[in-house]
Amino acid sequence: MPVSLSAWWLLGLALPVLLLGEWMDRRFRVFHRYNIPVPVLGGLALCLLIVVLDAVGLPALSFRTRVDAAWWTWLVTPEAEWAARPEKPVSQPFLIGFFTCIGLNATWLIVRRGSWQVPLFLALATVLAILQNALGVGLAKLMGENPLLGLICGSITQTGGHGTALGFAETLRNAGFESAATIGAAAATFGLVFGSLIGGPIAGWLIRRHRLRAESSAESSGPADDSARAPGILQITRELGGYGIRSVIFHLLLLAALIKIGAWASWAIERAGLLFPSYMGALVVGLILRNGLDLAGFRRIDSRVVDHLGAILLGLFLAIAMASLNLRELAAGAVPMLVILFAQVLLVSLFTALVTFRLMGRDYEAAVMVSGHCGFAHGATPNAIANMQSVSRRFGPAPRAFIVIPIVGAMLIDVTNSINITWFLNHLRG
Repeated sequence: MPVSLSAWWLLGLALPVLLLGEWMDRRFRVFHRYNIPVPVLGGLALCLLIVVLDAVGLPALSFRTRVDAAWWTWLVTPEAEWAARPEKPVSQPFLIGFFTCIGLNATWLIVRRGSWQVPLFLALATVLAILQNALGVGLAKLMGENPLLGLICGSITQTGGHGTALGFAETLRNAGFESAATIGAAAATFGLVFGSLIGGPIAGWLIRRHRLRAESSAESSGPADDSARAPGILQITRELGGYGIRSVIFHLLLLAALIKIGAWASWAIERAGLLFPSYMGALVVGLILRNGLDLAGFRRIDSRVVDHLGAILLGLFLAIAMASLNLRELAAGAVPMLVILFAQVLLVSLFTALVTFRLMGRDYEAAVMVSGHCGFAHGATPNAIANMQSVSRRFGPAPRAFIVIPIVGAMLIDVTNSINITWFLNHLRG
């Protein structure tokens, strides 16, 4: 008999999952060599354990992911909405907090250096999304399946992720594909897993093959350090404490204020009829505040503290997201769906390594962007950021990549992908 556990279990398991992932990264060199993010390692290990327990006859465990506790949802919800006690993902404060850190560290100097790459990367991401749909529809027809299955296993769930899958589910159902929501959820889950598994290995291979180095260490001879190990969450926390308790408290309070203001900003944007991710308001508010303060000569914000806080928040968010995945949905997936999805993995791997890397400059930053492109081309910008953090913490910083990927992955690609999906839908129905 299935047992559904409260979302608070996920919150309690977040740190143990992270520590498990770090232990696996230290214990098994293959994970370290291929730059698999530690939240992914720990989360997948827990998911596999649940599948094994289910297979041997024990109760099938699953986790609810949303809560309506007022004290937990207040920070990420404007009062106009909060009074109705809406359910929110238990991980949402960590997600929005992390993207607030991205905004706070997006200084104008870095944005200006990466600005010309934003439209180019958007074009590449859009081309890949179109290829995903063409590949999916083509394979579905070749196997004698409904071509809408190929579209669902294309850019709807891979570049689009769970949100786009749910957004188009009703349209696809009306077009005659009754199981659109179920297939969409399974395909998007597949994307989350494989987007996290392939990004680090491909970027690491490019860095070693081309002997690339981060700009900050370009004066050093030899290739990037292949044995360096990213700091764990406990080490990051200790380093954070080294900046002083008053500085940490100041930045935490600033983050909380920006998250709340960002919640109102996102709500206002939605009321205006625009569709934006929930975290975009806080990211933009953080970006405006940081650059406004820099222009005014106020240098109180410490990028190192913000970076450490962002790493902790992202780790907790991903640990919750990966631990809540339902791998049974993938195990029960139809063969045609899995054939299309594995073909998508091959497409993304080849496109990012051969096209994205070359056109984005063939340098270290381009290799890091490849890891990010793998992450959001299979469904989620946070996974893209986690891929890039895993690579950059090992080989060196890549500031432009951390500007370009969130702007395209979190904002712009949804616009072009919606147009892309709509064209394919109308073509298939016509």
